[in-house]
Parts: sequence; C-alpha cells; structure tokens
Amino acid sequence: MKPSSPSSQKLRACDFEDSLEFARACDARDPLRTFRRRFHIPLCTDGTPVVYLAGNSLGLQPKTTRRLLLEELDDWAEHGVEGHVNSRRAWVRYHEFFREGAAALVGAKHSEVVAMNTLTVNLHLLMVSFYRPEGKRTKILIERGAFPSDTYAAHSHIRSRGLDPATNLVFISPRAGERCLRMEDIESIIAQHADQIALVMLPGVQYLTGQVLDIARITAAAHRAGARCGWDLAHAVGNVPLALHDANVDFAAWCSYKYLNGGPGAVAGAFIHERHGSDHHLPRYLGWWSNDPANRFEMRELFTPTEGADGWAVSNPPILSLTPLLASFELFKKAGLERVFAKSRLLSGYLQWLLRQRADQAIARGVEALTLPRVVTPANTDERASQVSIVVGNKQDPALLKAALSAKGIVVDCRQPDIVRAAPVPLYNNMEDVWRFVDALPWS
Repeated sequence: MKPSSPSSQKLRACDFEDSLEFARACDARDPLRTFRRRFHIPLCTDGTPVVYLAGNSLGLQPKTTRRLLLEELDDWAEHGVEGHVNSRRAWVRYHEFFREGAAALVGAKHSEVVAMNTLTVNLHLLMVSFYRPEGKRTKILIERGAFPSDTYAAHSHIRSRGLDPATNLVFISPRAGERCLRMEDIESIIAQHADQIALVMLPGVQYLTGQVLDIARITAAAHRAGARCGWDLAHAVGNVPLALHDANVDFAAWCSYKYLNGGPGAVAGAFIHERHGSDHHLPRYLGWWSNDPANRFEMRELFTPTEGADGWAVSNPPILSLTPLLASFELFKKAGLERVFAKSRLLSGYLQWLLRQRADQAIARGVEALTLPRVVTPANTDERASQVSIVVGNKQDPALLKAALSAKGIVVDCRQPDIVRAAPVPLYNNMEDVWRFVDALPWS
C-alpha cells in the first residue's frame, strides 16, 4: 500500500502507518527537517549515522559550536584581559547574551532568568532563599524516587536548619501498581499537610517515566497551602512549553546539556519570579557578581544586591562553558518553539503507537505478554514530551537490551532495575529514527 504523507505536524494516531516508507514520507514534509544537518550525529562503524535517542541524557553538538568556541579562544589570545570589554562578545556582560533565549524557553521575563553554575548548585542557592522553615511550617514535599540530587539537596537543607529529614520530608508517590503520579493525589497531600509544608519542590518532567507535571496547577495548590513552590526543570527545559512567570512559580533551576545541547557539564540556568527579584530582604548567599553592577568594580565592602535573577549569580560567568549555548539558543530561535514542541509530540506519539502495534502483533504470534515491554509514559499529549520510557519484559535486564540496540547502531539509555528510555529530539531526530528503533527491538 502506498503510504499517505500528510503534513507531519498535523498527524494523529489514526493516521499512523507501520512502515519505513510512511516514516520517510512524513520526514520529507517536515518543516524542521533541515535542522538535522546542523548537528554532529555520531557514526556507526560502517559510516552511517546512529539512531541517537539519548538527548534526554546528553544532547548532540550543534555544528556552529566549534566556531563560536574558537572565536572566544581567538579573542582571549588577541586581547588577554582586555577581552572582558574588547572581545566581540564582551565577557563582562556575557551572561546577558543568554537572557532572551532562556526567557523564551521557560516563559519568563528577561529579568527573571540567569545562566549560572550547574543544576544542583543552583537548587542549593535557591533553597537558601525559598526554604524558610518557621513554627510548624518546616516540611519539604518532594516525590518518592526523585532524581537523587534533589533528594540529597532536600536532606541537606533540612539538616542545615537543625531539623530531621525523617520527620520533615513529605513524599508523594504513585499509587500501588502505577508508575506515574496523579494530579489529584499531589493536590490532596499538599492540602493534608497545608499548615506544615514550607516548600514544594517537584520535577517539570519526571526523569524515569517522562511524565509531564502540571506546573501551574501544582504551584497554585502550594500557594493555597501557604508554601512556596520550586521546580527542577532538568528534563523539561527545551522539551515542553513552559510559562513560569504566568504560573507564578517562585523559583526553578535546570541543566543545559540535555535538550539544550550545551555539552557535558554545561552551565545551567535559574528562574526567580520578579516579585522575589526585588526583595532585598530575602536571605541569599552573596558574591561579587550578584552585587549591583553600577558599583561592582568599586570594590566596596557594602553589598548592594542587583535586581532580578542576577541577584543570585554569585560568581562571574564561565565564558568557555557558556559559549555552546549560543549555538543551541540560535537554533531554537530559528526553528520556532511552537514547531519544535509540536514535532516532539508527534515523534513520541508515533513511538508509543508503534510499540503498541508491535506488542499486539507479538501477542498474536503467541509471545507471552509478560515478556513484552510496557510503556509507562502517559499517552496524553499534555503529560508527555520527547521521552518515552519502557518497562522491559519480565526477568529482562534493561542494560542488556541497551547493549543489543547499541550493536545495531541505536543509542538509548537505561535505568535499573527495569527502564529503557528513548527520547526522539525534534531538532535532530525524525520519524525514520523512531521506526528504526522500534523495528530493531527483539520482539518486533
């Protein structure tokens, strides 16, 4: 049968077909198809590109990154210390070049975002300000099974206030037999502990399941309870539409090496709502770069905090670690966030559909259902983005499946004891990548 080829941005599950020809027909009409050529895609031993579905762990390198880094190295060689003001992108105000891109990605005002440090460092700095236990209100609500750094941060801040994590951490968990959180359960536990919770801190996208949480709804529930609400956006930024300012989020932090393609250990980002950015009484750690730039170089002993998110930027920006984000932000701007996110939903939707089709076919052939994988990422488009998480079949090792796929030129990642994660990223993945991944699975 000749595959249909409607616009790839308008496809629905009922339009999908399980064939390489169909996937290629969709890719030929993809308005973002040329962006794939702007990234370095690793090669197999035979010289063909790998199917790279691990952008949720480390994004690929934009081809313009090398040129931008060399420009900074050339300016350093030519100008030395004078490069702070004479380089083509003056280092003394380098962090300002990332405001527009970061603000667009997280739905913020320019003054509410700052590129600085790394994710966990930023969470610590922000929790100094926004976890303020007082009276009965001493608890932090996080998810059971949160990314370890978030749990460690919560433990350390509770202890630093002289409190016990055993009695001051409130956990929200999926229901028995389920993998994803339910909104009504999150709201219920916040209401249940309303007079005791000081801070709610959750992920925008859950790292194991790929579930997208409703940031605005949860933030509103936290505020109704009298608590502040902060977000770990490591798996959300560049992956889902965000509107932090309108959602009234107190603070957020993210890394830049996953969907933002900033390279390993890239400089992270932070958001502080404008209502806090001008609150000079809010406790924070102080540093030279968070001092008012009008008198920063006068070397005064008296600290005058700068306005907005910059008031949390303790240290001056690391130029060479920030530079790769210039390349990535420019690609997001050219592609258009609406088109990026629409393609993301399309790719993950096709991936989920193909997995269901192949599982049904396997069962029809007599394969035992318990040996087949199970998708745990929500099918609802509002609750999923690029990442699709698969629980491997009964008694299977996800690391072995990952290795078997790698041998076929397909890169995914796994998390023990039973999760394989595949994340088709819209800037450099396509429908053919998705089809090839599913077709390479041992039960397909």
